[in-house]
Amino acid sequence: MNQQLKILVTGSSGMVGGALVRVLKKHSCVVLTPTHSQLDLRDQGAVNRYFDEQRPDYVYHLAAIVGGIHANNTYPAKFIYDNTMMHSNVIQAAYAHGVKKLLFPGSACTYPKLAAQPMHESSFLDGKVEPTNIAYAAAKINGIVMCQAYRREHGFNAIVPMPTNAYGVGDNFNPNASHVIPALMKRFHEAKLNNSAEEVLWGSGTPLREFIYVDDLADAFIFLMEHYNSENIINVGTMQEISIAMLAQEIAQVVGYKGKLSLDTSKPDGAPRKCLDSAALFAMGWQPKVSLQDGLQRMYQHHFSEAAVAVA
Repeated sequence: MNQQLKILVTGSSGMVGGALVRVLKKHSCVVLTPTHSQLDLRDQGAVNRYFDEQRPDYVYHLAAIVGGIHANNTYPAKFIYDNTMMHSNVIQAAYAHGVKKLLFPGSACTYPKLAAQPMHESSFLDGKVEPTNIAYAAAKINGIVMCQAYRREHGFNAIVPMPTNAYGVGDNFNPNASHVIPALMKRFHEAKLNNSAEEVLWGSGTPLREFIYVDDLADAFIFLMEHYNSENIINVGTMQEISIAMLAQEIAQVVGYKGKLSLDTSKPDGAPRKCLDSAALFAMGWQPKVSLQDGLQRMYQHHFSEAAVAVA
């Protein structure tokens, strides 16, 4: 990678953005990482001025408001407004200022709730999405279609990887906004410290999910930025599934929580199964390197070891 290139990473303080920046800086290129206080991506004028001043060559637009079922149900207006405004401003500014290439990640939640499994890229817009995350999914769908439209009308080189659920170092542990892995890891860690006899999980525990470690996802994004040029979305996953109940047991084992795990079946499950067909990406020569167990151990050690807690 040319070290003279200027690469803008929005959302660099997030889990995926942070991992991406760590990798990019190893290539000694100039990495632009404006924080929200430095650049409000919802402000079109501010975004245009930033692009005019900095003139990035490549853009990874990762900034987004994200969260699990609870956050999606509680803040739907924020999810759809903020995310739509951010990607609209960034994509337009990138095109208008001659950016060579932009990467905008979609989300597996934009696929139909009952799509054939594993989900192929052709399933996009082929049915209704899961209603519990409709606001976030709608914003992502808008961004995906916008990237495709700018390529068709303007020849703008925008690509859309469709990642599966990411987790790892730098994840969000806020109980009101976290996804399933950090939420359970934090709960089980606290339960272990409090000697809790039982932890109750939402739903039946039967839904199947696929997870990718954040370093693998960052590596895939860089690989695609260097090797992929198409308006077609491309899945980024591991093609390895695990039920929510088994995932909870894996996390409890990593944490060292010995209490009972029970299920509250009155709570919603979300989509019954979500696994991406990543055959197209694998055929290009990319493969994930970090197993789920190894990733969970790295994540727990980083955030909850005695040394990590002492620093916090």
